[in-house]
Amino acid sequence: MKIANYIQDLLYRYECVIVPGFGAFLSQRESAFIDAETNNLYPPKKTVSFNRQLVKNDGLLANYIADAESINYTTALNKIADFVHQLENSLKENDKAEIANVGEFTVSEDYTLQFEPFNKVNYLADSFGLDVVHSAKIQREVYKSQVQKIEEKAPIHFTPERRSRKAAFLKYAAVGILAIGLSGVAGLNIYSNQVAEHNIAEQQEAENQLQQQIQEATFVIDNPLPAITFNVEKQSGNFHLVAGAFRVEENAEKKVEELKKEGYKARLIGANKYGLHQVVFSSHKTRRDAVNALNRLKREDKAAWLLVQEL
Repeated sequence: MKIANYIQDLLYRYECVIVPGFGAFLSQRESAFIDAETNNLYPPKKTVSFNRQLVKNDGLLANYIADAESINYTTALNKIADFVHQLENSLKENDKAEIANVGEFTVSEDYTLQFEPFNKVNYLADSFGLDVVHSAKIQREVYKSQVQKIEEKAPIHFTPERRSRKAAFLKYAAVGILAIGLSGVAGLNIYSNQVAEHNIAEQQEAENQLQQQIQEATFVIDNPLPAITFNVEKQSGNFHLVAGAFRVEENAEKKVEELKKEGYKARLIGANKYGLHQVVFSSHKTRRDAVNALNRLKREDKAAWLLVQEL
């Protein structure tokens, strides 16, 4: 019947098509989806449903029929009434009625009207020409078992990588260069003040040791007091072995004390551009001395890295 074709045409264009005196067909867009069981990819579509309550004529279907068949509006309404009459007779006699390519109506045991849409036609115009795509299932477990069988027959031996001293040296040198870029002018000024404080502290410690030995010495008039010489090691060098960087300065100072108790010449070299207070095991004048000291730290399982920074 032609009216069924007209309903189909309007479903492509509108979301609601009312058949006066019978009900309305509603369409709703659905996104594309994948059926996990069949591995089928379905394109976007319009899902058609039916509402028995919307029976008032809105003129859409009647005007479309009148334009398509070049008849007046009243004649178009009469054609729709005949179509509805045929549907209702089919429901009374067979308990079912069908509109081609739209859906099927059935009467349930409690005498309610049920609608089942046909999914053969996709009324979404944007998906015109798109069909269901089937993809083969990926057999991951099969491939895994095949690989395991191959490995059993031909085991693969891995040789651990040997890192040369040269490679390690280049790594620490690169880290040192990066650290130079991260250190700011403020860090350099703070470090200069700390070096001066360190030198003063070392000098004061030497004087205290001298006074202590003088007080403990036994004086003999005939013999002059032997000269006492102390070697005060001054912090210098642009190659530093960093032990760590701390956000809180107090924690950095505690780390310095711990390292000193272990016999290291630890000290603070100031804060970097990120505000972290850097603690070093020691500082050296030449790169060779620094690298040798770094290797000794590695043998002692100490975490350290080389910072090249001119002070």
